Amino acid sequence: MDFGLHLPGSSANVKAEELIRFAQQAEALGFYCLTVADHVIVPRSISVPYPYTIDGNYPGTGYHLETLTTMSFLAGATKRIRFATSVMIAPYRNPIVTAKMLASLDVLSNGRVIVGLGVGWMKEEFENLKAPPYEDRGKVTDEYIKAFRELWTSDNPSFNGKYCNFSNIVFLPKPVQKPAIPIWIGGHSKQALRRAGELGDGWHPIGGVPTIPLEPEDVKKDLETLSGYAVKAGRDPKSIRVALKGSLFDKEKKIEGRRRRFMGTAEEIATDIRDYRAAGVDTMIFDVRRPTISETLERMEWMAKEVFSRV
Repeated sequence: MDFGLHLPGSSANVKAEELIRFAQQAEALGFYCLTVADHVIVPRSISVPYPYTIDGNYPGTGYHLETLTTMSFLAGATKRIRFATSVMIAPYRNPIVTAKMLASLDVLSNGRVIVGLGVGWMKEEFENLKAPPYEDRGKVTDEYIKAFRELWTSDNPSFNGKYCNFSNIVFLPKPVQKPAIPIWIGGHSKQALRRAGELGDGWHPIGGVPTIPLEPEDVKKDLETLSGYAVKAGRDPKSIRVALKGSLFDKEKKIEGRRRRFMGTAEEIATDIRDYRAAGVDTMIFDVRRPTISETLERMEWMAKEVFSRV
């Protein structure tokens, strides 16, 4: 089991030097990766309910460091820990430029990039960014994944799609990681499972939140569905990583009258991890944000030394 942390980069109170401290301590404690959120802008009026809170309200303030810039900055301050977009909204960015940025970062970080990829949910953000139509976001994402892989692996890349086209080009450098940068598919819908099975190197859902508990038995059932799509596509389901993110998007501490997963004592959280491992999860990512950086670092160290040692 590998463990990761979500970067506390969505607050104006967190300074650059504190993010460096967070990344360096995570690396020193042996964490596998840090995940970085992705929003470019946040509209003042949002028509689509937020999927991860009971009231449907988006809990953020609108403060978001740009994902790839942040990853690049912190990669330069670390040596081993990996960085994952969690999740990058595929339709927001030009696929060729994005593939170039990711490949460049993979080269400069010596192969420490993971691309968590999602279709997005915030309709007004699509509209303000002049992205492809919100209604087409799933098809766009599928196409961009294929375009990324073509650019990262082919000596003479070419692609002819509805949303992306290129040919007769040189695309260098290629990523350090072979055959390509791993792509984890975010989401828990049937289409997300289909996308992970057919196209992903990993499945990256969120669990333990009140609106989507995603209990271990749910993970096991979803993995059966994912495996079916993988086999149908001629792929080995066992090659697809399962990286579950237990995030604190809501203040509720109980779900349906019982303790919420990943909250409580060290032994309770360790038991949760063992349950998810038995269901097929091989990577667990936690949100340890607290009001101050010192409290956050203390929580990180507690997780590493008191919780993971019991798993």
